[in-house]
Amino acid sequence: MPTPIDDRVIIKPDEPEKTSPGGIVLPESAREKKINRGKILAVGPGKLLENGTRQPPDLKKGDRVLYDGWAGSEIELDDAKVRILHAGDVLAVLD
Repeated sequence: MPTPIDDRVIIKPDEPEKTSPGGIVLPESAREKKINRGKILAVGPGKLLENGTRQPPDLKKGDRVLYDGWAGSEIELDDAKVRILHAGDVLAVLD
């Protein structure tokens, strides 16, 4: 697993639901969401501040998070689609 730089994180997105809560099969276009869920696979060392120190990230490997679906870059890594984005694009940590 590569190590992200600065305040970036690598997230493995959850698979979108294929059926609605009522049992209706959703077409591929309806599965895309602007807010996504996923699991953090790697966290960078933190943002480099002007004084030369690093601000440690609030996130850690293994956190389940909600993130802005339009943020960051989607890449393929080890035959899996992952997303690399800034920690600030993470909207919430799920319990």
